[in-house]
Amino acid sequence: MTKRTSAKYKIDRRMGENIWGRPKSPVNKRDYGPGQHGQRRKGKMSDFGLQLRAKQKLKGYYGDMTEKQFRRIYAEAERVRGDTGENLIGLLERRLDAVVYRAKFVATIFAARQFVNHGHVLVNGQRVNIPSYRVKEGDVIEVRQKSKQMAVLLEAVQLAERDVPDYIEADHSKMTATFVRTPGLGDVPYPVMMEPNLVIEYYAQN
Repeated sequence: MTKRTSAKYKIDRRMGENIWGRPKSPVNKRDYGPGQHGQRRKGKMSDFGLQLRAKQKLKGYYGDMTEKQFRRIYAEAERVRGDTGENLIGLLERRLDAVVYRAKFVATIFAARQFVNHGHVLVNGQRVNIPSYRVKEGDVIEVRQKSKQMAVLLEAVQLAERDVPDYIEADHSKMTATFVRTPGLGDVPYPVMMEPNLVIEYYAQN
């Protein structure tokens, strides 16, 4: 098992939830935490514990994001007018790796980050290799010509476990996607319940 895969499954088990909705998640068989004491950690969680877990779950969902990166996005969501929780989700979903994942070009958010890093993606015809690059409404994201026959792409398109959300228009025959609009929490197809309100509470107190 690769380091990325084991890390991904560890996050699932730590949270006690299959946060990506993957059929092979160990949580489907064991819904307790990893390690020898995993089964004993079932006490009632404090408010802080619930807030921390909500933050770790949302941060973990978007891959190998550091606390510093996530906090920066949160600070920006707080500055923008409107509901901070909705703004936070909108900013996370505008990341290029998230759009590549949502468009079903690759099977996982971890693969999306690697795919962008390796220079396989164009935004409005220009190569972009920064996973955190923020797309704008109307931007066209495309797999570059040389990469269109890669096995990971062809496998991801066939995945039945998730659909492309309506804020992205994807054309898998051309391997292009248009970012139509910035979504709110209710638009994003999370397999588990995300609670950005608890994330806000966490940062308000820490």
